[in-house]
Amino acid sequence: MPRGLNQVERWKLERHPLEVKRAVIERYSKEGPQSIAGVDGELERLKWVGIYPQKQGGDAFMMRFKIPGGVLAAEQARAIGEIAAEFAEGPEENPVFGNNYLDITTRQDIQVHWIRIGDVPEIWRRLEEVGMTTVQACGDSARNVLCCPVSGLDREEVVHAHPVARAISDYFTGNREYANLPRKFKMSVTGCREDCAQAEINDIGMLPARLEDGTLGFNVRVGGGLSDGPRMASDIDVFVRPEEAVEITRAIAHVYGELGNRENRWLARMRYLVQELGPEGFREELKKRARFELIPAGEDLTRHYRGDHVGVHAQKQAGLYYVGLNVTVGRMGGADLVEAARLAEEYGGGEVRLATDQNLILPGVPEERLDGLLAEPLLKRYSPNPGPFERGVVACTGNEFCRFAIVETKARAKQWAKHMDEQVEAGGQEAIRMHFSGCSASCAQPQIGDIGFRGETAKTPDGITEGVDIGLGGSLGRDAAFIDWVEGAKPVSEVPEALVRLYRRYAKERREGERFHQWARRTPNRELRATIRGGV
Repeated sequence: MPRGLNQVERWKLERHPLEVKRAVIERYSKEGPQSIAGVDGELERLKWVGIYPQKQGGDAFMMRFKIPGGVLAAEQARAIGEIAAEFAEGPEENPVFGNNYLDITTRQDIQVHWIRIGDVPEIWRRLEEVGMTTVQACGDSARNVLCCPVSGLDREEVVHAHPVARAISDYFTGNREYANLPRKFKMSVTGCREDCAQAEINDIGMLPARLEDGTLGFNVRVGGGLSDGPRMASDIDVFVRPEEAVEITRAIAHVYGELGNRENRWLARMRYLVQELGPEGFREELKKRARFELIPAGEDLTRHYRGDHVGVHAQKQAGLYYVGLNVTVGRMGGADLVEAARLAEEYGGGEVRLATDQNLILPGVPEERLDGLLAEPLLKRYSPNPGPFERGVVACTGNEFCRFAIVETKARAKQWAKHMDEQVEAGGQEAIRMHFSGCSASCAQPQIGDIGFRGETAKTPDGITEGVDIGLGGSLGRDAAFIDWVEGAKPVSEVPEALVRLYRRYAKERREGERFHQWARRTPNRELRATIRGGV
């Protein structure tokens, strides 16, 4: 075995992680979680089939369903909702969310908690019946491929991106040659002008572009990411046609697999390799491995960043609309997703789509059926017309289930957003994007929020309590920039009123048409910090 490899790399060499699926079916589901613990490295390998242990330990697992581009047929959405309703039952109800719920993630996946290992083969059987999988929803391999959630529907789409995202996903899923990368590998394909799929913060981001002769395709960026050491993806001066997209992602994965760091897992990310080689050096390595000649980037057609698709919107198809529902912090009951599937079939085109802001979309609704859909009880719980804070709030799993998280996030973020919509007058505002991660891992993408929270411990006169670091001014698109972390270790009990003070100052000082993140960037951090602390 090669020297210098980290422990996870050694486990992957001992046995290919994709082989864990057979072990789950043939052994672990019958013998229970203690049989998993008896196999060195097996808990790590389970990630390759979309399974993580929960912090509660024992026979409690999280399972993630891989949904390329966030597009679900109604029957698939129904199957997932039924799985959550039947199998995702905790020992007691969450006081805010109840039980048997699911979470829509920032990567257009769905994940459920409290799964027992003995139920996994039956869950997989049901998923396979509707053409779905959990394979490589996690692990050191290609994760779910992002796409604009209204690809094929949006009037501003330049290149139909979802077939490209689907082809990339199909190539990598189950592909043993590229299922052992140095760390996780995230890809995004955007065909619209609004960067809905967040190209700048993915390992590979494809944005719509046009050559001088009018050929449409994608410009390629590499090496974006968040967590510790956030980095915007680099332009490597490469244009690809839609039919070349799978090959360029394969070649980039090849570069990463060969040259990425396998000794230190903290440095085993694409962004560190791109930083080491530089965009020009990375392009040279890519040129050696790509099976077609690389051509220079075309005209970038992206105009700005669009944070969500909540509300009623006309599709490019005459007489049809899509309705974006606000699923606050992405959490909804399994039975509610079953109902959304019913509505998709009764009122729409038979699809349910998931967005990177943890919301849900029902497309293909004829104009004459809109009023009927909007009157359905489900749309009272998941409104297409929420307040700007509830509309913009995103939260990770938090310490309810995650062993890395320092603070509770989901219930708290929902309560903070509701508090803000009640306390401040923000009429006419689009979403105010509050992103809340329970630790530094950035699963809720706090660096790109108008307001970002990162779980921390805080000292108070009464002792140590849950706290957050607070950052302001993040966005993607033409004016992309990460937040500045303005205040550290703020006790969570003091956050709601600090947010009220911030917003009221913004409302007083904002220039015509100025968004919150723009105001925060032009306001000195010392002044923002003083406002958070209760000063001017």
